[in-house]
Amino acid sequence: MGVAVQSYYFAVGSISPHAAAAVGAVTIQSFAKPSYGTEGLRLIREGASAQQALDTLRGSDPHAGYRQSAMIDAQGRVAACTGERCVPEAGHRVGEGYACLGNMLMEPDIWQEMGEAFEAAKGELVDRLLLSLEAAQAAGGDLRGRRSAAVIVVDAASSGDPGRDVLFDLRVEDHEEPLRELDRLITLKRAFHLNSRGDHHLRNGDLRAALRDFSLAVSMAPAHEELVFWQAVAMAVAGYPSEAEPLFRELFDTSENWRLLATRVAESRYLPERSQQALIGILRALG
Repeated sequence: MGVAVQSYYFAVGSISPHAAAAVGAVTIQSFAKPSYGTEGLRLIREGASAQQALDTLRGSDPHAGYRQSAMIDAQGRVAACTGERCVPEAGHRVGEGYACLGNMLMEPDIWQEMGEAFEAAKGELVDRLLLSLEAAQAAGGDLRGRRSAAVIVVDAASSGDPGRDVLFDLRVEDHEEPLRELDRLITLKRAFHLNSRGDHHLRNGDLRAALRDFSLAVSMAPAHEELVFWQAVAMAVAGYPSEAEPLFRELFDTSENWRLLATRVAESRYLPERSQQALIGILRALG
């Protein structure tokens, strides 16, 4: 489950999107009241459907006519409402397991374009959400322009570990091309997920798996020095010194801090002893 949003408003990700694994997802926009997110999820967690939660919040809100909100619960039930005082063009579309909505839009029915794009899109939910926002932007988007964007995606079931349950939680607070920047951050998130997995394999001595995951991470973001560093470490300890050496040299030429980090990693108890010795050897060879 998840929410993606773009707006001209500053830091929309700190206000509009809310989600919790095994509970639901909420967006609140148009003179947004963030408690729709926190209270909406609380009501759903306590047994309310998405529609019941939205009705309860609107019923106690004297300014409900200014608000626009959508909710989905873990059973896939969707509710959405566009208040009668929302600034045109404003409206929403509810489909099977999703809702698209917008206000202060350049053209009418942009939410329909979003829904069609979402239904036609393939791949992971985060990709489909982004494609829906791109369709809205192509159709005219926010009449004020665009400055911020955000996406949050959580598992429909809970593992009990928030670090595993929140798959994406990314924000672009102020940027000339927020969707392009959000797309870049999504790619980096995927790359660093692989990097973390590689790190787990490296610490546990599974060098083949570590090298595979670090290399995949670098293929996604080849300019990111942190990813290149750990790929070089994995190559060094997996028996590929000739491949590791040029990577280390380029990093060390960029900053001596990478040499310092490599030395500290080699001398610490971070790596299994055999890997530790292999890394020390290549660092000595590099001088």
